Amino acid sequence: MSTTPTVDDPDTEEEPDSTLVTARRQLERAAAHVDVDPDVVERLKHPTRVQQVSVPLEREDGSVEVFTGYRAQHDDVRGPYKGGLRYHPEVTAEECVGLSMWMTWKCAVMDLPFGGGKGGVAVDPKSLIDDETERLTRRFAEELRDVVGPTKDVPAPDMGTDAQTMAWFMDAYSMQQGETTPGVVTGKPPIVGGSYGREEAPGRSTAIAAREAVDYEGRDLAETTVAVQGFGSVGANAARLLDDWGATVVAVSDVNGAIYDPDGLDTRAVPTHEEEPEAVLSHEAPETLSNGEILELDVDVVIPAAVGNVITAANADAIAADIVVEGANGPTTFAADAVLEERGVTVIPDILANAGGVTVSYFEWLQDINRRTWSLERVNEELEEQMLEAWDAVRAEVEAADLTWRDAAYVVALSRIAEAKDTRGLWP
Repeated sequence: MSTTPTVDDPDTEEEPDSTLVTARRQLERAAAHVDVDPDVVERLKHPTRVQQVSVPLEREDGSVEVFTGYRAQHDDVRGPYKGGLRYHPEVTAEECVGLSMWMTWKCAVMDLPFGGGKGGVAVDPKSLIDDETERLTRRFAEELRDVVGPTKDVPAPDMGTDAQTMAWFMDAYSMQQGETTPGVVTGKPPIVGGSYGREEAPGRSTAIAAREAVDYEGRDLAETTVAVQGFGSVGANAARLLDDWGATVVAVSDVNGAIYDPDGLDTRAVPTHEEEPEAVLSHEAPETLSNGEILELDVDVVIPAAVGNVITAANADAIAADIVVEGANGPTTFAADAVLEERGVTVIPDILANAGGVTVSYFEWLQDINRRTWSLERVNEELEEQMLEAWDAVRAEVEAADLTWRDAAYVVALSRIAEAKDTRGLWP
């Protein structure tokens, strides 16, 4: 095992840029590869609007606590704003703006008729009982009523929220509108207009991206070893699919650490976070590792699928994998990206790899508008087709201009957004 400091060592880790700073840097870098009006680039550095609201909540003991909520709407030139709502203590307006920018690029690279949005409430969801979460969500829906809607802005689950949260949000909005409006959010339970396959979609798209990257590098998936940091919805679904397709998944982790078996894990036997929270280490395996060490394993593919900023300048040189597939949002810092590029490590960016979530959200939105239900088989087939079309578009830019996969994905996205803005023009 390498002795290079890992992300677990705070004394050696870089101070990562904010999400907004990183998003703007990535935009500027992509703009250097595209013949696009500088004024369009300047417009894309800023959100259309950021809504900040107060969300009062009566706690179970009768006291009232007021939380702050946000909804950043970055760009809607290609369609309604689209993006998650998260409940987390560190939610800020700036973070929401940066994440909404990433959603704009993600929707464009997948060629979806959406723009980017993101929002949330600065609250620790673990501090709330279910009744409090429901009341908070319904009040948040009321505060955002004028800025969301099926043709305006369509939220979805994110960190600290889930399908039930979306059901509460949809119901509150529908009651306010006087009619059932399932298309106001996606990621709902299927019984109230949700789509089959939505929860598994980001993991499925991550697995598809990993499979295609392995094939592009001229490798055999059956001879490929994989390590997955984060065994939640994204990481577990990606790991299990790759396992099913013949890859050898040798390590997985949750917040407490990782298990490692060089001969391969039975990923179906390891409990996911949803099945049994923080239980990965309870599964028997020859070796346990830290969350930093799993990223440095000598494997063919590493998938950071937990949180952002885990591959940094401090550990980028220690990444032994030849391929990094970003299952999480923003797992690689800007500085680390440069190191990996210099070393020739292939990085498949989050805006392509984990775009299955927003893609199946688009399918759900279509189903809601048309009052039709798609089978799981159809959803997965449509997702596969959409992912391969996006993959081919990005691959074409990689090969045409000798770009990194991240730069190529941004070039595809920025080209589509710039063309839409040029076609629509600027209102005087």
